[in-house]
Amino acid sequence: MENFSPDTSQQQKTNTLDSLCAELMVDKALCDFRIEQIYKEIDRSLQCKDKEEFLRLTEELKGIHRA
Repeated sequence: MENFSPDTSQQQKTNTLDSLCAELMVDKALCDFRIEQIYKEIDRSLQCKDKEEFLRLTEELKGIHRA
């Protein structure tokens, strides 16, 4: 009788792809969270009329969008 267990190398490839997908999802979630934080900080800097903080945050935001 033949053994129909999945090929080990195929299973390793699947595990690697699953790990990469999970890592990408976590990275995206962290990036989205940081962007949300920056927007809140930008709003605060505008309310406080803190030009230096506003410029720093907008540069950080630009850097994230370029990446």
